[in-house]
Amino acid sequence: MHRRTLPALLLAAPALAQEWPSRPIRLIVPFTPGGPVDTVGRLIAERLRDRLGQPVVIENRAGAGGSLGVRLVALAPPDGTAFVLTSSSLAIWPAMHPQGGLDPRTDLTPVSLVADIATTIVARPEPRLAALPDLLREARARPGAITYGTSGIGSSNHLSGALFAAMAGVQLTHVPYRGASVAMNALLARDIDTVFASTVETLAAHRDGRARIIGVTTPARIPTLPDVPAAIEFVPGYVAPNWFAMAGPPGLPAPMLARLSAELALIGQDAEFRARLAHLGAIPVLSPPEVLAARLAEDIPAWRRIAEEAGIRAE
Repeated sequence: MHRRTLPALLLAAPALAQEWPSRPIRLIVPFTPGGPVDTVGRLIAERLRDRLGQPVVIENRAGAGGSLGVRLVALAPPDGTAFVLTSSSLAIWPAMHPQGGLDPRTDLTPVSLVADIATTIVARPEPRLAALPDLLREARARPGAITYGTSGIGSSNHLSGALFAAMAGVQLTHVPYRGASVAMNALLARDIDTVFASTVETLAAHRDGRARIIGVTTPARIPTLPDVPAAIEFVPGYVAPNWFAMAGPPGLPAPMLARLSAELALIGQDAEFRARLAHLGAIPVLSPPEVLAARLAEDIPAWRRIAEEAGIRAE
């Protein structure tokens, strides 16, 4: 990715890190308000505000499968005033858009792997799609007739659904929305048949009976939904991991990064915070930067290989 040069700012990095934070901080969420990443982002923002003594303002910049907001941070000066909180779509974008010029491994500074989260397959509570075998059976009987909504083209939800269809040998029709919450509303309005979205977005509707989670894309069933099968039980080998992560612009000064990492680790030890995430079906991690760097180094080539083998391309 082409970046503007910032020689004066980089020379001043040690001073900036020592004084940081002296200004409000933008935490950019590249998805719509009310979605899963936004929900977790607000939990983190209010705790960072208290610990850092500066406002931490959520800024929703949805679009392009989450890459729009990521690009804003990738091009921001490394002064600690802008960070991005996003999903595993961060690792998927290079696979979907190999010529897109965005490589998180070089265009961002990893800050933290915030949480692991299950992607769910959701339908309305109707006999037609009461369970995952029903979905597979109908998809085989009527190729392309079953629709699945996601938070957008190139999102982790999109590729999770596309990979599921490819590995199951069925045709599903992708319907992208500007956020998982919008996709869920479309499901409840009967505009689409299913949704691929995280537990953060789907658990409430599942618990109150408005929708039914019929599968999870994790390697095994999850504690939050012990009675819901993992999709791998019906589609051998299918796993689509999902996670939330925080990153900053490239060149973020090491002392600034160390301070932020330490504060996030303390937030991760907070019992109330952990309980809030557990209620949403998320497992808090709040890792040091090198854990996120390692996850990106592993997941980016893995998703690229999966996309190539399954013939999945951006629409």
